[in-house]
Amino acid sequence: MAIQDKTGIALNPTQNDLPAETRAAVTEALAPALAAATDLYWQAKSAHWNVKGPSFIALHKLFDEVAEEVEEWADLLAERIVQLGGTAQGTVQVAAQRSPLPPYPLTIQSGAEHVAALSGALAAFGRLVRSLIDRTDSLGDSATADVCTEIARGCDKLLWFVEAHNQQP
Repeated sequence: MAIQDKTGIALNPTQNDLPAETRAAVTEALAPALAAATDLYWQAKSAHWNVKGPSFIALHKLFDEVAEEVEEWADLLAERIVQLGGTAQGTVQVAAQRSPLPPYPLTIQSGAEHVAALSGALAAFGRLVRSLIDRTDSLGDSATADVCTEIARGCDKLLWFVEAHNQQP
């Protein structure tokens, strides 16, 4: 009998030695993180395109660097889902339906406003990925826990870089 994820998509055949039930549970756990990474990427791009003010060039470049790194995280998550036999559902439409991140404010312009909004999104994404470390490990998939640890570490670094722009010395 084929194992299906909660969206009804059957796992693809693989010789991966993790039990099918584990692979199904892990791919289901990773799906919201992939949606959130896709959402976070476009939030960072929105900040990159729309920032105004005296720190424009520094923030414009920083927000683009954030987007590039988040794009790599989305790729890691999607590829892990597929490695386990799942289907990476990483379209913008799926992200809009499934992302647990707060919506990005579309009317902000100042650097401080974008820093605050993107910091909040990075923090929310970091919490989500950090929760997956223990969850995937407890499901018996330490390799996926390691992927989530790598992403959490990178998220902490980017949050630090972005937040530093609104912190007073």
